[in-house]
Amino acid sequence: MASKQILTTICLATALAFPAAARGRHHQVRSRTFVATAFATEGTTSSGVQAQRGVVAADTRVLPMGTIIRVRNAGPYSGTYTVADTGAKILGMHIDIFMPSRWRAKLFGKKLVQVTVLQRPGPQS
Repeated sequence: MASKQILTTICLATALAFPAAARGRHHQVRSRTFVATAFATEGTTSSGVQAQRGVVAADTRVLPMGTIIRVRNAGPYSGTYTVADTGAKILGMHIDIFMPSRWRAKLFGKKLVQVTVLQRPGPQS
C-alpha cells in the first residue's frame, strides 16, 4: 500500500514539475494553409526594416509583427521568414513574400502554402 502511495506521489510530482509540452502531450506544431503571393517593392516595411529576403507581409491579426514562420510548398521560396510588413490586400490567411525582382514575383503568382509558426513575438515593453 505504501509503495502505491509513493508511486502515485512521484507520478503526480512529475506531472506538475514538467509542462505538458515537455512531456510531449499537446505539443504538436500545427501548420495551416495560407494563400501566398509575392511582392518586390523596395523600401521600408511597416515595421521599419528594409524590404529584403526573409520578409513577409501578413495580416497582423493572424500573424503578429515579428512572428517567425516556416513556409513550405513555395518551391525555391520555401523557408523561414519574419513577419515585418502589412498590406491593404493582405487579409486573413494570406502572406506576401518578398522577392528580389518584379519578374520573380510575377512568376511566383499565387500558391497555397503551409505556414508553421516557429516563434511568436514577445510582449511589448
